[in-house]
Amino acid sequence: MFMNCRTLSLSDLSSSLSDDASVRVAYKGAPGSFSEAAALKAYPLCEAVPCDEFEAAFRAVELWLVNKAVLPIESSVGGSVHRNYDLLLRHRLHIVGEVQMAVHHCLLGLPGVQIEEIKRVLSHPQAITQCEIELNKLSVVKESVEDTAAAAQFVASNDLRDTGAIASARAATLYGLNILAENIEDESDNITRFLILAREPVIPGTDRPFKTSIVFTLEEGPGVLFKALAVFALRDISLTKIESRPQRKRPLRVVGNSGNGSAKYFDYLFYIDFEASMAEQRAQNALGHLQEFAPFLRVLGCYPMDTYL
Repeated sequence: MFMNCRTLSLSDLSSSLSDDASVRVAYKGAPGSFSEAAALKAYPLCEAVPCDEFEAAFRAVELWLVNKAVLPIESSVGGSVHRNYDLLLRHRLHIVGEVQMAVHHCLLGLPGVQIEEIKRVLSHPQAITQCEIELNKLSVVKESVEDTAAAAQFVASNDLRDTGAIASARAATLYGLNILAENIEDESDNITRFLILAREPVIPGTDRPFKTSIVFTLEEGPGVLFKALAVFALRDISLTKIESRPQRKRPLRVVGNSGNGSAKYFDYLFYIDFEASMAEQRAQNALGHLQEFAPFLRVLGCYPMDTYL
């Protein structure tokens, strides 16, 4: 059985869950990461299982190594996590929930070290970018690593007195580091949204606010994206997210002549989140309307909205 201290990799293809097993939730990163915190927010009593990459978390769910996965999809500062949009399409998991979490970064160092002694700071590239102002004040060398918690773990295990890590307060506790500065992010409203993935979908309801996520393609033509978005506006359905990603299997579309030859354009997949449950007739009608001119349409999930930070 995989324990919290061991990171799950793609090569771990054995072991399965017993019927009475507690909820096991996969996340990317090391213990103390913000992804682990999101998993624990969603399932406070779960066994949080670290994975070394996003795809390993998808595979862990598919192979019954864990019950669910909690993975970041967008942040208010860094934007979309494009890798996970691509993996949503590649794998057949369902979105069964979301977690919105405020992210507060701390500068961590070894016990007894003063902030003035820090010459180098390690963290995830997004965390470094989100703390740019404070780091520039300190005039430190910035180095990127895979994960915020992994940065804290590295500083602690190598006894690096001149090196700090940007990570969570929980990471400081786990790895025996001191918090040299708190809330060092440039923007105080630093929110990351995570998706909860499972093998089976949840049953859509109308007893609370629901969100539906879809992905679709469109044929070439004037105003086709306008028409696609109009199916929601006509039914008073609010869109909360629109994302486009180039199709990898058919990246270019050749259209007519453009003076010197055929015009080539990227072919796109469109991801949309909208505020309605598939239990509502208006949502069913909207997708039925969209199917009239969308060659491909897939519902990624219909799930309760997270309205609490």
